Amino acid sequence: MKLSIALAATFAAGASAFAPSTGRPAATSSNAAASSATALSAEGRQPIMAGNWKMNPATEDDALKLATDFSKLLGEEACAVSDFEGCTEVILFPPFPFISKVKDAVDEAGITVGAQGIFFEDKGAYTGSVAASMVKSVGCEYILCGHSERRALMGDDDVNINKKVKKVLESGMKPILCIGETKEEFDLDITKDICAMQLSKDLFGVTKEQMADVVIAYEPVWAIGTGLVCGANEANKMHRFIREKLAGMYDEEVAKATRIQYGGSVTPESVDALMSMPEIDGCLVGGASLEAVKFARICNFES
Repeated sequence: MKLSIALAATFAAGASAFAPSTGRPAATSSNAAASSATALSAEGRQPIMAGNWKMNPATEDDALKLATDFSKLLGEEACAVSDFEGCTEVILFPPFPFISKVKDAVDEAGITVGAQGIFFEDKGAYTGSVAASMVKSVGCEYILCGHSERRALMGDDDVNINKKVKKVLESGMKPILCIGETKEEFDLDITKDICAMQLSKDLFGVTKEQMADVVIAYEPVWAIGTGLVCGANEANKMHRFIREKLAGMYDEEVAKATRIQYGGSVTPESVDALMSMPEIDGCLVGGASLEAVKFARICNFES
């Protein structure tokens, strides 16, 4: 499963580093009951790659150049989720001022745009905030909710994240709910406890039917911009755990259908191994999405 991309010579020289795997392996487990509920092939779940530009680039001209350069590297196999016929869904999350122009630049390439966040109220005296209706009116289809930087730097707690998730769904858009543990929590060996708690709190009141529009992004905070690496096998185990949690919160049908992305310093060098894992359905990419060729190579994963 891949996107057809005309790769620059930058990567041609290092093609051996991106050797394709033989395919998505079947998940295995010594526990037959757990395996039947959660260890499944990703076949049937559309791959989803998202580029979170965060507070970059500096100007509208820079944003348009990045969007245009990237869109030119994508072939016809980039598509929106509603058009899924074996292709990869690609989403860009530019800063608010650039959303409309970026959407115009990438629309013909089949790339979707989203917003990096919203406030949970519809309108009012909330200086600096953006309503769901506002970003929807300029063409956003996805909204990031609970990103680790919003949790750590902007004080987003699980109560407000839950309100945002539900507001996004009520507005007819799709949330990408980000969960994950900090380095301290990882060192304390409470990763699963933290992720289970975030899922329970952030999805409180979200119905089984609404889960069809929810994407989960697992981002180990300690692996973002630190030089530390969460290996593909370790990431896959956490994705499997998230499915087990979803099966307990909802049912096996929801667990199997929900797309789960990995986000943690994803690079062209690491994407093939990640996407060869049966539980990993895509990547939420930060820094590498600011370089057109690198993000194109990530979207053009081989598995």
